[in-house]
Amino acid sequence: MGKRRRVTERRKKRPAVIGALAAVIVGGAGIGAYALYGGGAEAEGRTTSAGAVKKVKTGPLTALEVQTTAGRFLTAWQQGRTAQAAAATSDSAAATALLTAYAKDAHLTGVTLTEGTPSGGKVPFSVKATVAYKGVTAPLRYDSALNVVRRTADGAPVVDWRPAVVHPDLRDGDRLVTGASGTPPVKALDRDGHELTAAAYPSLGTVLDGLRDKYGRIAGGRAGVELRIVRGAAAKKDKLSDKTLAELSKGTPGTVRTTLSPTLQAAAERQVAKRDRSAVVVLRPSTGEILAVANAGHGFDTALQGSLAPGSTMKIITSSLLIDKKLASVDKTHPCPKTFTFGGWKFHNDDDFEIKDGTFKASFARSCNTAFISQAGKLKNDDLTRQAQQVFGLSRDDWAIGVPSFDGAVPVQSAAQMAASLIGQGGVRMNPLNMASVAATVKTGTFHQPYLVSPSVDHRKLATASRTLSADTLAQLRELMRYTAESGTAAEAMAGLGPDYGAKTGSAEVDGQKKPNGWFTAYRGDLAAAGVVQAGGHGGDTAGPIVASLLKTG
Repeated sequence: MGKRRRVTERRKKRPAVIGALAAVIVGGAGIGAYALYGGGAEAEGRTTSAGAVKKVKTGPLTALEVQTTAGRFLTAWQQGRTAQAAAATSDSAAATALLTAYAKDAHLTGVTLTEGTPSGGKVPFSVKATVAYKGVTAPLRYDSALNVVRRTADGAPVVDWRPAVVHPDLRDGDRLVTGASGTPPVKALDRDGHELTAAAYPSLGTVLDGLRDKYGRIAGGRAGVELRIVRGAAAKKDKLSDKTLAELSKGTPGTVRTTLSPTLQAAAERQVAKRDRSAVVVLRPSTGEILAVANAGHGFDTALQGSLAPGSTMKIITSSLLIDKKLASVDKTHPCPKTFTFGGWKFHNDDDFEIKDGTFKASFARSCNTAFISQAGKLKNDDLTRQAQQVFGLSRDDWAIGVPSFDGAVPVQSAAQMAASLIGQGGVRMNPLNMASVAATVKTGTFHQPYLVSPSVDHRKLATASRTLSADTLAQLRELMRYTAESGTAAEAMAGLGPDYGAKTGSAEVDGQKKPNGWFTAYRGDLAAAGVVQAGGHGGDTAGPIVASLLKTG
């Protein structure tokens, strides 16, 4: 960990530096203002409206530029000089509004900012303050970071302004407000009646926020006084809930019982802690009850709200479509060439493998991309979308699980993008909740919308599918997933879990990412689960052990 210094302590030395630079300007009238920020970068000419050439600083930022700019901003903010702090940013108007509200609406006083060690243009810092409201106070501590960039107009170094500089959970349009909470707190319980807390289950932070947002007003509690992030339009569009940052006086919580299993939730927390950027969901297929939700990093809820290409786990849905349309059958010969071109794109298998004279079951178990792409020309553009919506309940934006969630997206596409969607790329987007539900639908034969809180609590209507798979298609899907768990790409992870089981692995390529996202979805008995490890590599090696471990625990 790098050495950390208080802004107030550093200011004792800074005037000598600023003074020396100022002396250069006074003594040399020909030097432009950009010389204040040190050397190491060349200036390019920009013509002004008057025809004069203005020097525009370019090139990488120097350490002095980063240090000076960050120090100027943090010192002004700490001292309550809002205008000066905002002037050091790329958007002074937006910075002024939020920094003003920081003191006025959030009622934060005694702000102390402690700068960490810069890394390039990024400068981490910690915040310590006191929330004071009508004679009641509470401490507030958190970490944040800023980035120093060059301003487009003149190349001067400035703080790249965004609300997350003030607090990492802030989005555009969000507000920091201290006062009587509009939503009473809730005490969330697991299925056995024990309290769920973020301290015991770190992954549940966003879930607990969502439960309060949804049920606080009907759970029988009374509001207290809090510092909260009140979400704006952008965050609400992404289904983010208001967030409590500090509690000045306790309200009386209402009670909300969830479907979470304390055993499985604890096990899921342990599993995601072993893999960076991992997420997992466990369901009960017969009912749709969510038994565990966990995310590594405890930030954004990828498990319930993520929107990621699912890679080859999507082949479960595609296989159901091909079997329905008599374009594939488990034991019939099916093409799996090294490559296949469709819509002007050349699609490949992993390492360009091929299966000569193999069955569709062999192609599914080994996750042959070309076995699916080769059928694209025989499908309509909306076939996959309709299959996902009508059979698996996805991509309709009508799930009501009890907290914010994303229901998957399978848009109608054409040509190469339509072909790519058959193997979980293109515009297809899913999360572990969605893919656990897909496995659960195969297990039971009927889509049961997942839920975290019983619909009897608030009398909400759960989503339903408009049709079910034929008995023949369902039997073939189960055989495909069983064979994959037994002898295919999922065999190593699923070893010892049979015979009532099935699985599918997936790897999803992401632009600019060296390794693909690893996916895995499976069922065993009356449990279904799905996981993803972003930038992890092959799903069988990364997400597979997480999912299999939870199926064993259950």
